[in-house]
Amino acid sequence: QVRLVESGGRLVQAGGSLRLSCEVSGRTFSLYAMGWHRQAPGTEREFVAAISSSGANTQYADSVKDRFTISRDNAKKTVYLQMNSLKPEDTAVYYCAVGDGAMSRRAVDAQGVEYWGQGTQVTVSS
Repeated sequence: QVRLVESGGRLVQAGGSLRLSCEVSGRTFSLYAMGWHRQAPGTEREFVAAISSSGANTQYADSVKDRFTISRDNAKKTVYLQMNSLKPEDTAVYYCAVGDGAMSRRAVDAQGVEYWGQGTQVTVSS
């Protein structure tokens, strides 16, 4: 059974930094793209970042580009999201996602996501 466990979310002041982690079990982690999506209250879930199975290619939403960095450690079966220069509008529940293929774009569109984590809350105060 595939399981995704996210951690790292907390309350932080604007301008601060956080690193989210997602550990995956139950499948061959190195074969699949991974991603992060987020959902704020009253909004639809939106794409944040994605990374190919090898880690060679990444994609970011325009709203987080140059502030967030996605990375992965295939030996540890873990994906990370380093978030810098946080803004109040970054406040949301952040979800880890497993794509249905190796290319990063498979973890960008929700239709390509096979598994979702339970989410971790990130709150950025002003």
